[in-house]
Amino acid sequence: MTQQGVEATENTLNTTVSGIIDVDVAIIGAGPAGLTAGYLLTKAGKTVAIIEKDATYVGGISRTVEHQGYRFDIGGHRFFSKSQAVVDLWNEILPDDFIQRPRMSRIYYEGKFYSYPLRAFEALGNLGILRSTACMASYLWRRAFPIKDVKSFEDWTTNQFGEKLYSIFFKTYTEKVWGMPCDEMSADWAAQRIKGLSLMGAVIDGLKRSLGLNKTPNDGQTVKTLLETFRYPRLGPGMMWDAARDKIVASGKGRVLMGHALDRVAAIGPNDEGFGWSMTATSAAGTAQIRAKDVISSAPMRELSRRLHPLPESTLQANDLKYRDFLTVALMIESDDLFPDNWIYIHDSKVQVGRVQNFRSWSPEMVPDENVACVGLEYFCFEGDGLWSSSDDDLVELAKREMQILGLVDPAKVIGGAVVRQEKAYPVYDEHYAANVDAMRAELEAKHPNLHLVGRNGMHRYNNQDHAMMTAMLTVENILAGQRVYDTWCVNEDAEYHEAGDEGAEAHLPNRGAETAASKPLSEDQVAALTSLRGVPERITAAPQPAFDEDIRKSA
Repeated sequence: MTQQGVEATENTLNTTVSGIIDVDVAIIGAGPAGLTAGYLLTKAGKTVAIIEKDATYVGGISRTVEHQGYRFDIGGHRFFSKSQAVVDLWNEILPDDFIQRPRMSRIYYEGKFYSYPLRAFEALGNLGILRSTACMASYLWRRAFPIKDVKSFEDWTTNQFGEKLYSIFFKTYTEKVWGMPCDEMSADWAAQRIKGLSLMGAVIDGLKRSLGLNKTPNDGQTVKTLLETFRYPRLGPGMMWDAARDKIVASGKGRVLMGHALDRVAAIGPNDEGFGWSMTATSAAGTAQIRAKDVISSAPMRELSRRLHPLPESTLQANDLKYRDFLTVALMIESDDLFPDNWIYIHDSKVQVGRVQNFRSWSPEMVPDENVACVGLEYFCFEGDGLWSSSDDDLVELAKREMQILGLVDPAKVIGGAVVRQEKAYPVYDEHYAANVDAMRAELEAKHPNLHLVGRNGMHRYNNQDHAMMTAMLTVENILAGQRVYDTWCVNEDAEYHEAGDEGAEAHLPNRGAETAASKPLSEDQVAALTSLRGVPERITAAPQPAFDEDIRKSA
């Protein structure tokens, strides 16, 4: 890496820089995708500079936030992948700090817990004879008289389970997560997300589980099987990405500029020195200028389009992309422990919280005091709305009240609290998102083949952690080859749920796009990693857009 007047201590993170940093690859964002790319590039002998807007943490939504010795996982991250290459990379970066943890999640409804997956006798007992009978009658009615013009998530799910079960186990939680009514969500998303699951199948499977008749592997389940245990870094997922950052810096070929937000990335060539891009990033201490041959971006597509020069023709489409935001309110409580679950889904309309994490169940080392329990209440919101804009003190008080309403915690035992906000946690799939993404993707690939989009927000896809990593791994292969031999967008939306199957079951590095003389077919391992996709609801198309907007979209 060449540099003009850079002021920094060797093998340390940079918060102040001056002059121009010249590298092979500039990377926007130090999340799982950006750090995976940086690690593999430096390992291959390439020089990199990574800019990260956060002044303290790397890892993006996979970071671990620390507050007075307590550690908070932002969203819950089980380390599981069907790709052996991803598993091997995790082990290479963090070889000695994984622990094996039991997996337990339950649904909370009207003061009672329901095992997830379902156990039939338990569910029937919790619901009671009268409600169970009403649920079955509602189911049989809809099987006999289904909604024929199925348009929405509500229509599809009601047809599959009946109104009663839909209202108990689907409606409240789904609307909390996505911030839109179930009768406005696309039925296509429901069919994909709950594909293959039926009431009869669930009851039969639940009876087997209740009677102990299921056998390994995966406890005999046939639909969307879930692992009973998972691996987890002992100090939270951020431990993985801290280690990746440190290895990049220690290589002598990589720099991580913390607290630097992207200001502008401009196409300049390649110029006489072989640099195709000039990038500036601003921090409290000043502006860093980076020149690079390639750029990897995990920044939200909407933000990248606004900072790209020359301004893309698809900027209007990119600006139309939307995101769902998220915040965690952590409570420290005088108690040995509250419940054994990793997290509990809250299917209760009386409270706004959607899910409650128990950080000690993820790892005992996340909680420093054995006499204190630490839980994280997860709220789904939009940046700037009432929840997001509330003060930390008000949010802590809200969390205490809601835990009391749910009967889970006595507020008098809460001895502390903290709030962590995560913007753009979930890319929203509305009726226009696919056309908007395709417009920007097509333009960038045609005009800027050495600008590479990776990760969840970089590709506006609701990716799992291992999929984000794999997009970076393939991008590195493209850069090293000097051409796009891998199509990082080849994701199969009909894939099984992320945690179905065996970890590392596929033994090779995902399908390359159209076969060309330079391309190679993807291995099964790569396909497994790239097809690990969670569904995201699409909003039902409302009234036709104004003719002006339609003309603009068609032109893209």
